[in-house]
Amino acid sequence: MTREAGDEARELALQAAGLAAEKKAVDPVIIEVGKISIIADYFLILSGSSTAQVHAICDHLMEKLKEAGHTLLREEGYREGWWVVLDYGAVVIHVFRQDARELYNLERLWSKAPVIAVGQ
Repeated sequence: MTREAGDEARELALQAAGLAAEKKAVDPVIIEVGKISIIADYFLILSGSSTAQVHAICDHLMEKLKEAGHTLLREEGYREGWWVVLDYGAVVIHVFRQDARELYNLERLWSKAPVIAVGQ
C-alpha cells in the first residue's frame, strides 16, 4: 500500500464513521488491520440498537459514500440486519446489532491491530 492509498483509505474510514454518527451509530471503532492482514487496510466497526437502526445506518452510508464517489464492492447481511458488511475494498465496514457485536467481538479478534480514534 502506498502512503497516498493509505491516506485515502484512512480518510474513507473516518468519513464513514462520521456518516454513521449522523444516524446515531453506537461505539464506532476504526481498526488498522492492514498492518497485520491483507483483507483490508481498515475496519470500521459500529453498532445499532435495532435492526431498523442498522438498516438506517447502512442506507445512509451506502447513499452518501456513493455520492462521494466510493464504489461498494460487496454487501452482505443487510436483509437480516444482524451483522452487515459493506466492503469498499481498502475499508470494510461492519454494522452490527449490539447483541451481535458483543457475540462476535471483532475488536478482540483484531486486538493486535492499531486502533484509530474516531473524530481525529
